[in-house]
Amino acid sequence: MTREQYILATQQNNLPRTENPQFYPVGIYGWRKRCLYFFVLLLLVTMIVNLAMTIWILKVMNFTVDGMGNLRVTKKGIRLEGVSEFLLPLYVKEIHSRKDSPLVLQSDRNVTVNARNHMGQLTGQLTVGADAVEAQCKRFEVRANEGGKLLFSADEDEIIIGADRLKVTGTEGAVFGHSVETPHIRAEPSQDLKLESPTRSLIMEAPRGVQVSAAAGDLKATCRKELHLQSTEGEIFLNADTIRLGNLPMGSFSSSSPSSSAPRQTIYEVCVCPSGKLYLSPAGAGSTCQSSSNICLWS
Repeated sequence: MTREQYILATQQNNLPRTENPQFYPVGIYGWRKRCLYFFVLLLLVTMIVNLAMTIWILKVMNFTVDGMGNLRVTKKGIRLEGVSEFLLPLYVKEIHSRKDSPLVLQSDRNVTVNARNHMGQLTGQLTVGADAVEAQCKRFEVRANEGGKLLFSADEDEIIIGADRLKVTGTEGAVFGHSVETPHIRAEPSQDLKLESPTRSLIMEAPRGVQVSAAAGDLKATCRKELHLQSTEGEIFLNADTIRLGNLPMGSFSSSSPSSSAPRQTIYEVCVCPSGKLYLSPAGAGSTCQSSSNICLWS
């Protein structure tokens, strides 16, 4: 080492040192510290408000160990007391009301009850609306409360009314578009029974006979064209004190000369035998209506 290098090294080590060195503190100070305290205070206030709101909701909704408000969870299911409102679909197995109160389902528009199978397909639907009650199913039945007797049944093929008595109280009666099969039709004791077909024919058929009876009134059959009383195997029996055939046309017998070209007009008389049988007899001087008995035996 040269002399100059030694002198320079000795001068650098003998330099005066500063007595007050600068130190940089470690931590959060100033505005950062104030912001941190503010956020901590805001978080504490938010937690207190949330806790207060939670306690208030628990108190207002009446939360208990068994349920919430009018909702109680029991071993048999869920029990609702008072008026309950459902905003979304409700899926339940059974709905029962209390023993001393009815079950009321209410809606602003309509109430629809759907039944589906295990695949989710709609098998039955009951809709109660403001204008009508509609049921869509394969078979609709109405049964009595006691005994389960069938009162009404309807399907695609037939409609069955199982009541002992079907009463129609409308002033216009009952209108049937097709045939009606029934063993007995009668009116009220003080009312008239009227069977009418305004535009078509009225046919009454029975395998063993048709009986029309008016115990305390008159029996009247009116038609526009023809009235047929037909018995295929038996007889038509008219039993009355007086049998009248009114508005029968009366003809006059006139003999025409052989040279006349006009056809001869033959007029017959309706004769009644003592047995009640009817026969026709030529009218004129040789009428046998009064004295002929062999014709009665012939008929």
